Parts: sequence; C-alpha cells; structure tokens
Amino acid sequence: MRNILMLVFLSVSAVFAQQNVQGASIAEKTKSMERHSGYFVYYWDAKEGKIYLEISRWNDELFYVNSLPAGVGSNDIGLDRGQLGGGRIVKFERSGPKVLLIQPNYSYRAITDNPDEKRSVEEAFAQSILWGFDVVAEQDSTVLVDATGFYMRDAHDVVGTLRRTNQGQFRIDPSRCAFYLPRTKNFPRNTEVEVTLTFSGNDPGAWVQQVVPTPEAITVRQHHSFVQLPDAGYKPRVFDPRSGYIPMSYQDYSTPIAEPVVKRFILRHRLTKKDPAASISEALKPIVYYVDRGAPEPVRSALLDGARWWSQAFEAAGYKNAFRAELLPDSVDPMDARFNVIQWVHRATRGWSYGNALADPRTGEIIKGHVTLGSLRVRQDFLIAEGLVADYEDGKVTDPRMQEMALARIRQLSAHEVGHTLGLQHNYIASTVNRASVMDYPHPLTTLNSDSTLDISRAYATGIGEWDKVTIAYGYQDFSRDINESKALTEIIMNAAARGLIFLTDQDARPQGSSHPQAHLWDNGVNAVDELNRIMQVRTVALNRFSERKIRTGMPMAMLEDVLVPVYMSHRYQVEAAVKVLGGLRYTYALRGDGQVPTIMVPPAEQRYALEALMATLKPEALALPERILRLIPPRPEGYGKNREHFASRTGMTLDPLSVAEASANLTTGLILHPARAARMVEYHSRDKTFPGFDEVIGRLLSGTWYARHGSGYLAGIQRVVDATVLNHLMSLALDTDASQQVRGISLLKIRELKVWLERETKSTKDGDQQAHIALALSLIKTFEESPEDLKLPTAVNPPAGPPIGGVGCDWDR
Repeated sequence: MRNILMLVFLSVSAVFAQQNVQGASIAEKTKSMERHSGYFVYYWDAKEGKIYLEISRWNDELFYVNSLPAGVGSNDIGLDRGQLGGGRIVKFERSGPKVLLIQPNYSYRAITDNPDEKRSVEEAFAQSILWGFDVVAEQDSTVLVDATGFYMRDAHDVVGTLRRTNQGQFRIDPSRCAFYLPRTKNFPRNTEVEVTLTFSGNDPGAWVQQVVPTPEAITVRQHHSFVQLPDAGYKPRVFDPRSGYIPMSYQDYSTPIAEPVVKRFILRHRLTKKDPAASISEALKPIVYYVDRGAPEPVRSALLDGARWWSQAFEAAGYKNAFRAELLPDSVDPMDARFNVIQWVHRATRGWSYGNALADPRTGEIIKGHVTLGSLRVRQDFLIAEGLVADYEDGKVTDPRMQEMALARIRQLSAHEVGHTLGLQHNYIASTVNRASVMDYPHPLTTLNSDSTLDISRAYATGIGEWDKVTIAYGYQDFSRDINESKALTEIIMNAAARGLIFLTDQDARPQGSSHPQAHLWDNGVNAVDELNRIMQVRTVALNRFSERKIRTGMPMAMLEDVLVPVYMSHRYQVEAAVKVLGGLRYTYALRGDGQVPTIMVPPAEQRYALEALMATLKPEALALPERILRLIPPRPEGYGKNREHFASRTGMTLDPLSVAEASANLTTGLILHPARAARMVEYHSRDKTFPGFDEVIGRLLSGTWYARHGSGYLAGIQRVVDATVLNHLMSLALDTDASQQVRGISLLKIRELKVWLERETKSTKDGDQQAHIALALSLIKTFEESPEDLKLPTAVNPPAGPPIGGVGCDWDR
C-alpha cells in the first residue's frame, strides 16, 4: 500500500510540474537569459548553454537551410567549407504541449481554389516532420521551446558522409559540442544559428587521417537559417529543354485530363525592369554577388572580374547595372541566406568547384546563389603552363605568361560557377561555335608559332559568350504587357539556333556512353578529329622541348614528373571527344514544329577518319617518352611521395615508361571498345552497309597493334603493351553480359581469329620477347575459351587524375 501511495504521489507531482512548466510565462522563464530580437526571437541561456525560440507564426511557411561553414578540408570526403545543405519550406504546428516542424510535400500539389482537391493530394503523399519541440513556457498565442536539441543535431549528415566514403563510424560527442555565438545572429527577415559539433570514432579512414589533427575527433561547424520566404510578386517562367536552364518540376493533380500533369519551370533570380517597355532599363533590385575576402590577390581580382562578365549578358538583355560583383563586407556572414556569395575554399587535394543555390520549391525563384571555388585549381593551371612554356634560369624572372594563363582560367571559372547559380546548365557544344559559352568546360588552347614555340596567349576566352547572352535573355528578359511572352521566348531560342547556337549538356558529353560528335568536356575546335590531330602535334613539340628548365633551380629533379604528366596526357580529352565520332549521332533537343533536324548519323567517312586519328595515338612513336626525359627523372626523394597525380609504375619507385604508355593506350582502347559505342556501330551498319561495322573497327585495332610489325627494342616493348591492352579489353567486352549479343559475338570471333594468327606466328618468330608475349596471350585466350570464370586479366594501368577529382564535374547541387 505504501508503494502504491508513493507512485500516486509521484504521478501527481509530475502532473503539477508539467502544469507549472506550461503555465510559466515566457518573461519568467527567460528573465535571466539574453534576448535577441529578429525574425524569430531567441534567448541565449549562458548558464545552461542553451537556446530557446519564441514561436508565434503558426502554419506560416518559411525557408529552412542547413549548411557547413567550417568543413573537413578533403575533396574526397566532400564536406567543404561553405557547403549548403538542402533548402526546405517548413512550418510550425502546435498540438498540445508539442510543437512540430513540418516540411510540406511540394512535389505533388493541386493548384486550385477547391480545398477538397488540395486536401486529397496532401493526404495522398507523405509530409516530413523534421523535429518535435516541447513547450516550456507560453504567453497568449506565443510559445517558448528549447531548440538546443534541434540545433545540436547532425543536420548536414556528416556521419552519413563519413560512412559512405568509408572513413569510419562516427557519432556526435555532446560533451564537445557548443553554440558558436560569433555567427549566431538575428535579423528582421532571417534568424541564423551556428553550432560547433565534434564527431568521435575509431578506425578513421585515410582521408580523415590526412586532414584532421586528431583523426578520432572531427570538429566542424553547422549553420541553421530560418528565412522569410519571398513574397508573391515572382512570376515563374516555363522550362524549355532548348533553353539551357536548370528545371524544377512538380505534379499538379488539378490539371485537366487533356493537359500534362507534370509542370516544369526554370530556376532563376527575381529580376524586373523599372520600365519593361524601355529597350534599356535599370532593375528594381539588381543581382549582387559577393566575393570571399579570404581569396588572395591577384586571385581575388580575377574572381571579381570573371563574375562581372555576366553584366555583359544582362546589358544585352536590356538591363542597366542589373548585375554586380563586389567584395564581401566584413559585416556579412557568407552563410547568411540573404546574400549571394563566391567562396574561395581550400582542400588538401585539388577538386571540383561548383555552383549551388537555394531556390523556392513553390516557384523556382532562386533565394541565394553560393559558389565554391577550390583554391588548388589555379595552381593546376599554372602547372600546365609550366609544362608548356616554362624556361627557368638562375636569376631570370618567372615568365608572366604562366600566371596570366592561370588567372585567365580563374576568371572563366568564376563566371562559369556563377552561371550555375543564375540557373544555367552546362552547354558542352558551345566550344564548337567560337567558344560561345562560359558554361562549357574549356581546355587551354595552345597553338604553334612559326618558329615551333608554343603560344598560350589565347588559352582561355575572355568575356561572356554569345550563348550566355541567349540564356540570360530567355530567363531574365522582362517583357512589357503588350508582348506575347511565350512567342517571344521561342523566338529567342530559334534565332539563336539559326546562328548555330544550340544547347547540349552533361548527358550528351560524357565520352563513355553518349554519342554526339560535338558535345564534349575540355575540348576545343569545330571538328573533334581535326583538333585531336592538331593537339598531337602540339604535344610532340611540348615533349621535344621538355627539359630540366621546367622546374626551378633547387627543386628535386623528381619533381619533373609533376610537370610531365599534364604535358604527356594533354591529348586525353581530345581523344574522348574524337572517339564520339565513332558510332556518332548528331541530334538536337528538337520540339515538334520547330524545324530542327532531330537526328543524323555521323557519315561513314567521318567515322573512319576518326578511327585513323585514334589509331595514331596508339603508335609506339606517339606513346614513347624520349630517352633524354627518362634520364632526367629519378625516384622521388623522402618527403616528396607519389600520389594519384603521378604515373603508376610496375617497376617500383622508378618512372616506368611502359606503364606510362599503357595508361594512354588503355584510355584510347577502352573508349573505342565501349559496349554502347560498339552496339551503335552494329546498328548503323545493319541499317546501311556503307557505315563501318564493329568488326571493321576491331579489325583495324588488330591490324595496327598485334598484326603490325613489332621490330625490336623500346618501341617494340611499347607495342606489346598496346597489344595486351587491346586483347584485355576485347576479352572483357566479350564477357560483358550488359553488352549486346552481337557485340559479344563479334568480339569472340575476332579473338578466335587472333588466336589462329598467334598460333601461326609463334612458329615463325625467332624473337624471344615476342615469343613470350604470344605465349601469354595464347594462355589467356585458352582460359577465356575453356573456363572464363577463372580468367584473371592484369589490372589495367589508368592515367593519372585528369579532371578535378572526386566526381563527374562541377555541378549544380540538386
């Protein structure tokens, strides 16, 4: 009985305690706390290290953003300083003592005045409750909640990112977490709170060990923003797949049956003219970007210059002073959601730059543009310039052309990433029309002077491109009321197409599976094959001029390899471009009735021309490093270890010229024998016998490698490396269950033909090296035929890292 009475007493006490908490006024609860007025009033409890929020906006939607103002510093892990998390529309709802932070589902809607239709969609698709708060005090319709747990969580999913990148199992250690008050601020339209979080764990991965002083404790900062949503004055603009814009979409279930349920609009900033009828007008509110003060000179000025190029496009669209780039004021926090920012971000290794933005999911209006530029990119361009034109001598001033080329790239990169945050996608066909867009990926254009010296004065284009003016006109032109907007937008696109300015993007440019012969990454020139032939000439000159003068006096001679890599592999991107002519298909994002030709197969003569240019990159003479270069580069000394930026080696610490050749040959061969490209060649040949079939391509590969005269010495050694690469790719393709049956069958047939030739050749050759080469090939083919499951092909040597590492490209973070 005594125990029962005690339980009753404790229960009643708990009820009274809860009533006292709920009955307490906000003033009483917060009397010893520091009050901060603003969008959401918050209180700082210094004694307990807590933050309390006042909430009175019930069911009013607002924008919530999490971000990472202080990151980890590893491109491979991908937790960069300034990284934005997802932007979400949220609202607060109260249910008794509980306050819920709810994210409505804007992917599915019913845009109608009928509340029953709206409710049917809302109830059909799940919402997300992001957090639940307990009311600790209230006054009238305002409540006070303890928001400490909400802010101290891993909102940016650092733990998940570390796990996905195999860097260990980490968890938040509450004893090493606290609010970061210097960046916890309040403003009339936004409330900003920042926290320091420490993640502890065992067995940290190599990338964590590289950048964290105590790898078992990773401390970063996470930022939370509550932001007032834009007003209803923004007018969404319809997405057109030919326009070059990033789309946003949702499904509207109130749409009439005869109309598409999916609605598509473009992402863009709000921009309106003071006088839409005027040919030139100032904007009511200009778009302003702020450059990180942490960027050093002369990089800082280059970033400002490149970003300001966009003013040219807005002026062409009829705006005056509508776009500006300025230095970030000391008083502005770069994570403040009200400001567009270009951040200069350091990492331990080079990596991608990217343009990200926060957009209103209701309309597509961009709220904040945020650019991340990796600081090591400029140094990589300088390294490329060193390999091309450096001629270091004692007492000689560094050639200014190298720094100017690097800065020219930074200007272009700044403009490129800002373009993403204006709503623009990559346009990878623009390079074929006089470098018509900063939204392409540019390769440094190197030309030959009459005296066979190299010229990098036009390495990168200057200023905004003609395509960029088209996209800005489509997205930001403010039409007067007497203009038919839909018709005017179509005219912008079709007038551009008449000038040869069209749009093709990421899916069209990748060398592995895409087919367009003019949409490429890191290429130059109207014709990809002509440019490959030209680049091979430039590469030959660069290698012939390569010497110890490519590094400064006093540097280890082994450092010559750093400069050699981008010179030797300077043709790699043009190989990727030229190979797309094989089995290539020209196409446009044609709409019915717009008059564009949807598809044209690349003519047979062009395909065979491309194949010959690609075969030239497999010749031993093209792959061989000159003997004088090999004599210059010793093994790397202590403190200067090798990494993925260097050539792989099968000879231990020494530079391995055969593996260097294999890396280049592996690139070309793998692209030629890609299963999707092979399948297209089979298809085209079946439709028209004048087109080169896949059997013809393999035949040409074999005639230029295995069946060619091998000779002796170093060049013969390289030839055997190329032979082996071709055979390994052929066998892999024949065993690839994702490849088409005909592709696998043709590959198998050609392997059997090669086997017959090898058996005949082994009886006639007297060269011991060649006999060994043939013996291994026959052994592999025997295993391939009799027990393919036991076939273990040698691990391929891949080229050193080329594009910035860690993904597929700078991108809009969608």
